[in-house]
Amino acid sequence: METLANLESFVRSAETGSFSAAARRLALTPAAVSRNVGMLERNLGVRLFQRSTRKLTLTEAGERFLEAIGGNLDALQAAIATLATERDEPAGVLKVSMPPTFGITHVLPLLPDFLARHPLIRPDWHFENRPVDLIAEGYDAAIGGGFELAPGVVSRTLASAHVVAVASPAYLAGRTPPADPAGLAGFAGIVMRSSRTGRVRQWTLRDAAGAEMPARLAETITLDDPAALREAALLGLGVTLLAVPDVLPWIERGELVRLLPRWYADAGAISIYYANRTLMPAKTRAFIDFVVEAFQRERLAARFAGSLG
Repeated sequence: METLANLESFVRSAETGSFSAAARRLALTPAAVSRNVGMLERNLGVRLFQRSTRKLTLTEAGERFLEAIGGNLDALQAAIATLATERDEPAGVLKVSMPPTFGITHVLPLLPDFLARHPLIRPDWHFENRPVDLIAEGYDAAIGGGFELAPGVVSRTLASAHVVAVASPAYLAGRTPPADPAGLAGFAGIVMRSSRTGRVRQWTLRDAAGAEMPARLAETITLDDPAALREAALLGLGVTLLAVPDVLPWIERGELVRLLPRWYADAGAISIYYANRTLMPAKTRAFIDFVVEAFQRERLAARFAGSLG
């Protein structure tokens, strides 16, 4: 039995004469559409398209197949849409990607309440430091920053990602706090090396008045994960620069101290990403609404704002 995705990719590609045009209609990537059609051809044992660099042309077998299933596919989609609309209970596997440090600290604790509200959803959550391809990799949603918005993907901002300087009370004991970002150079620095570029990330801090100044930490300790930077700071090994969400609970408990309370770096936004489909699965809509509600209830956008000191 062929999957609906394979059949739909074939029909829309035949209608538009292009994998790219079909992908835009289906909120998929061209590679995913091509892969679906290729799988259909292999399963059927016939070539459905003649491919060229300019366009797709149906073979004789492709024309007969399109004529046989075209109307039936529309009827099947309508039946599925009707069933999805009538069924109020979100259900099924919910595949989500999120950064490990942020996800474990702020999203994973929401899971008990989420499952109590939606017991038929089965979370398949991936904690990973990379911008995933939602459509090609089959994710229902992703949380993070720095994603390129591929065709068919939309984002909803949850909070700002502000970077601040922190250290442990034990490390700061007996030391004079810095007066401005330039003063950070006089402390042992715990810096982060990007696993993608291999370079140490540099930050320029700004204050509420708009003044900017580079923050040059001494490269005393170099690590490649935000959680490791935080743990090194908690061990009293020096000063580090991290996004507020990665250190907020420790600041609020007094286990870390924020240096330069009015200075911060803007690292963009923390957003939730999902495919822009006309009929969004109920499980995806339930997850988006739940996360947005939690951010509002816990005032996370305001608490994450380094500009507020």
